[in-house]
Amino acid sequence: MKPEQEPQEPWDIIVIGAGPCGIGVGAAASRQHVRCLLIDKGCVASSIARYPTFMTFFSTADKLEIGGVPFLPSGDKPTRREALRYYQRLVQHFDIDVRQYEEVVAVESRPAGFIVRSRKMSGEERLRAASNIVVATGYFDHPNLLGVPGEQLPKVRHDYREGHDFFLQDVVVVGGGNSAVDAALELHRWGARVTIVHFLPQLDANIKPWVRPDIEARLRSGAIDARWSSRVVEIRPESVVIRSKDGATEELRNDFVLAMTGYTPDPRLLRSLGVRIDPVTGIPDHDPESMETNVPGVFVAGVIVAGNDANKVFIENGRDHGLKIVRRIAERRDG
Repeated sequence: MKPEQEPQEPWDIIVIGAGPCGIGVGAAASRQHVRCLLIDKGCVASSIARYPTFMTFFSTADKLEIGGVPFLPSGDKPTRREALRYYQRLVQHFDIDVRQYEEVVAVESRPAGFIVRSRKMSGEERLRAASNIVVATGYFDHPNLLGVPGEQLPKVRHDYREGHDFFLQDVVVVGGGNSAVDAALELHRWGARVTIVHFLPQLDANIKPWVRPDIEARLRSGAIDARWSSRVVEIRPESVVIRSKDGATEELRNDFVLAMTGYTPDPRLLRSLGVRIDPVTGIPDHDPESMETNVPGVFVAGVIVAGNDANKVFIENGRDHGLKIVRRIAERRDG
């Protein structure tokens, strides 16, 4: 299908990704009267939409706020549902132009800026011009794989929503961080038989303080089982094979595997534009004061800034990326 060219002047900014940090760019642009468009292959804040249904945030509401718009949850910590409604409200409050369910398939550099090629769910393609590009694509589409035989089986999942599907099922949860612990506890409450498999001899040190007593009590009582200093080495249709650090192997009866092993941002779009990516850390070459990469006019925002260590950037320390980006663009425009 021949791409349709929008008959308008170039956007000042096209943001690829409409998560919280992408919305932060849109909010800052609105306040500075900078023409800005957000494009996302999913819905607004799709990363949060993919969180567990009944999740409560670690951060307090004030650390999730963007653009000075208050976030007033019903309890001490905001829930997933409250966060989704808040970010929807931001889009409306700042009148941010967002194209949902439209995937950016390529960005080409031109002498006067960039051409963004996108594809809607219908298959229709669009071409849009932009003076600046912001890549704020998050990481949820690229889980860290276990790299073991059987990982492609339908019983293996890399995210967790809620526990009803796992009632009376034998579930292995791989990992020892907050996501793994939250999943293990909820699965147990929904009637699953849960075994945690973690390569360390204990849970990670950063487990949420209000959750740690609960998971430790369940582990002590045997309500939730665990295999410490161990890894899953093979996944079979009705079992998993686990190997401990000392080399001993064990086969466990199993219905589902939840690999809560985290995610890594995808740098391919940045590389296609000539952005340098550190081969060790995966961090894009960028100026932390403006978030501009080594390619003029190409900026990064959100978790993609952290490279391979996605846990370094959250909403609370990525929400101001938009202010830095728009400030630099507005300075050039008005200079």
